[in-house]
This record gives sequence, structure tokens and C-alpha cells, in this order.
Amino acid sequence: MKITKAVISLAGYGTRFLPVTKAMPKEMLPVVDKPIVQYLVEEAVAAGITDIILVTRYGNRAIEDHFDSNAELEHLLEKQGKTERLEMVRKISQMANFIYVRQKSHLPYGNGTPLLVAKPLINKGEDFVYMYGDDLVKSDVSCTKQLVDRFNEGGIDGVNAVQEMPRKVLDRYGTVKLKEGKIKNQLDYYVEKPELGKEPSNLVTFGRFVFSSKIFDYLDVNATGKDNELWMVDAVTKMAKNHVVIAEPIKGKWLTTGDPINYLQATIEFALANPKINKDFKVYLQDLCKKGFK
Repeated sequence: MKITKAVISLAGYGTRFLPVTKAMPKEMLPVVDKPIVQYLVEEAVAAGITDIILVTRYGNRAIEDHFDSNAELEHLLEKQGKTERLEMVRKISQMANFIYVRQKSHLPYGNGTPLLVAKPLINKGEDFVYMYGDDLVKSDVSCTKQLVDRFNEGGIDGVNAVQEMPRKVLDRYGTVKLKEGKIKNQLDYYVEKPELGKEPSNLVTFGRFVFSSKIFDYLDVNATGKDNELWMVDAVTKMAKNHVVIAEPIKGKWLTTGDPINYLQATIEFALANPKINKDFKVYLQDLCKKGFK
């Protein structure tokens, strides 16, 4: 069965970006000329996804407005003869079927909770994509498509995107222990922020998954873990004991936007890849380097 649904987690408070996130969802912060969440939607659509479930919270109305039509703006652009911008604006609301679900405050905090919120919208036996709202991937082939292609090889109930990282930074991330056997890159378990020198591999997990609906057998509102949060890695580790879960190295570069420094680095990466501005931006950066930073 073709995978057509994606769930995107957008219910966080973005506290590391305060005060800007006091009134704006973190996922609406711009990376060059598009908000973070639009990159996620485009990546999913490029993988054949048609139905996108956005799990938001109170105060995230801007996300819903962004993916809605704006008749007043469209009329203005049409009147001004700005046809290219008009088509760009119209395309946003037509990329996919958007479904919005709000995460209520009585539920536990954690990156597994938004998926639990979306559970009623996933049919039993249906496969789907799950994405964290602060992870971007710069790649020639959509990261989600890479995972979907691996999942479609058959005999698999989960695929998690992973990236090789330098060993000196592995104590900052969840690292992957692979099983030995015939199945390539089969997950055994995760080690969260391992002590340097004791990491099971240099593969780091990040927020891109393809699951069968069996994941809900291992994701329970009462099964909170560290810091009383509902962790996705806990559910996936349990799933991997009974089913085949793949830790798939992606072809591309994972860029988190979860904190200001990584957000700025991601913005620079995407600016340098943007054909509209990259030449002028490179000149600017080169000029900065010549003058030196103070």
C-alpha cells in the first residue's frame, strides 16, 4: 500500500528562542525565504505524501494561516501584475491536504506525544511518516523519499533516519546500536548521550521516521521515561525487540534548527544552496572573512 500520510510534530514552545517565540511558533521562523515547516512539507510531498497531519498547540494559528489561502493578498498580487509571486503564494495551500490537530496540555511533554495525538487519524495496518518540526535535511533526493524507498523493500515495520557524526560530539545525541545479522542497518537499540569512548557507533538518530501502525503498540501515554517525558526512542527501542526497524543513513546533510546557533548554521547552508541569492551571499561571506571577525 502506498504511503500517503505524514505526521509533523509542531507542538513545542521553542523556549530556546524566547522572546521571539512568545508570539510566533518556532517552526515559522524563516530559513532564507520560507518558514522551517514549509521545508518539511515540501520534503514530504516530494516523497509522494498527499495528506499531512500537523500537530500544533494553542497559539500556533500562524501555521494554519500559512498553509491556507489568502484571498486579499492574492487579489493584491494579481492587481499589481506580480504573477510569479501570486503563483508561489497559491501553491503553498495546494501542496497537500492539511489536517490540524492540537496537542492538549494534560498530555505528557515529549517528542512521542504528537504522534500519539495523531493516532486516531492513522488506520490500523496503515504505514505513515513521522517528522520532527525542527529537523531539516539538505539533500538532492528528499530524505523522506529515501526512507520510504527503504521501507518499501518489505519485511520492515520502521525506518529511522540516521547521520554519521564526528566521535567528539556523540555525547550530545542519541546514538545507534546495530544488530549483527543479514539485514543491513537493523536497529538493536539507542544509547542517549553516551559517554565519549563508550558510544556504540557514530550514527546519530534524528527526527525522520517511517512506521507501520504497529508503533502504537509501544507508544503509551503512561510509558514516560527520562524527565517524565514521552520519548520516541523508548518506543522504537521496544518495537525493535519484536520487529525489524532500520537505522538508515541518509544521503544528504541533517541540519537541526532547535537552538539559535544551529538555526543560524542551517540558514547559511540553505542560503548558499539558493540560486537566487547564493552568489551575492558568498561575496558577502568572503568579504567578512577578509576583513576578519571582531
